[in-house]
Amino acid sequence: MKVPFYDATREYKLYKAEFDKAIADVVESGAFILGKQVRDFEEAVCEYTGVKYVVGVANGSDALVIASDILGFKHGAEVITPAFTFFASASCIARLDGVPVFCDVDEDTFCMDMADAENRITDKTRGILPVHLFLQTADMEKCMELAEKHRLTVLEDAAEAFGMTTLHKGERKHAGLIGDFGVFSFFPTKTLGGYGDGGMIVTNDEDLYGKAKSYRVHGTSKKYHHDHIGYNSRLDTLQAAILRVKLSHIDDAIQKRARHATQYQEMLKDVAGIRLPLVKAGNKEVNYVFCIQAEERDALKDYLSSKEIDTTVYYPIPLHFQKCFEHLGYKKGDFPVSEKLCGTVLALPMFPELTEDEVGFVCESVKGFYLK
Repeated sequence: MKVPFYDATREYKLYKAEFDKAIADVVESGAFILGKQVRDFEEAVCEYTGVKYVVGVANGSDALVIASDILGFKHGAEVITPAFTFFASASCIARLDGVPVFCDVDEDTFCMDMADAENRITDKTRGILPVHLFLQTADMEKCMELAEKHRLTVLEDAAEAFGMTTLHKGERKHAGLIGDFGVFSFFPTKTLGGYGDGGMIVTNDEDLYGKAKSYRVHGTSKKYHHDHIGYNSRLDTLQAAILRVKLSHIDDAIQKRARHATQYQEMLKDVAGIRLPLVKAGNKEVNYVFCIQAEERDALKDYLSSKEIDTTVYYPIPLHFQKCFEHLGYKKGDFPVSEKLCGTVLALPMFPELTEDEVGFVCESVKGFYLK
């Protein structure tokens, strides 16, 4: 049985008529840049998440850069971010001539270790950039306590976190809505993913919203009048139309992912040699990916590949080992949990249209590896 890590065509076939109509409506309108579908999708995200303001942009990485620019994560300012995450969580700071200051992560949740983050705050620290990774949010209660204590701003990297919620001050909040800014990515593999690149900036602050809306179109207040040195980063109208269709089915997609995760948990719970993900109390998870920590990870990956099961390593190299960050002066052992996870984490197939038989085959193959 061949099991893909991700397959967009299954969802397309399921809702083909809706996708085709959405695309055709954009083509027939001729409004390809910031058309009506962008506004419709932005309004739908506000309704779904409960956030006041959203700004659709070209991709999640641009969302991070624009938000970082507005919050002043630049010109030597230090910003705390985890060493175990995707590159964009740190490059958004570095490309603005800010200084990414790495901290370690919690081994159970894969998210920022807030105690380690606090230890790295200096008088040059401007902000905190927590990442909601894989299936749940970072500890935003502690993060906001640190921000208030040290007078820092917070940019939530919620690129993988659409649909995730957490408790904050006794209220359930959607990921990305607690800090000053949050960002989403609509890369095709995401829980809410398009048929190309796409991203979004979210905030409950009207002033920050106005700046973000201006920054995405070259810093304009009105056409050809530029208040800021902004960017050219707009959510494509075709992508917005596709994402609006997907958003109408998002709860069903999340529930299907949850069923796959439950099957993985049940079938793999007694397998020696692997560690299953844990969800922190108060968090409502969304299984964007399903990551295990595995002994002999690379050999397991090769074994599953021989069975035609696709897997992915998130992430093979921690950020402080990346060549472009050598100048920051970190060394081996500075972030032991992040370094360990880069040698043990393996993502198993996870998308809504997986079948029970496919998940079962993956689990039996994992068991087979450790019993051989």
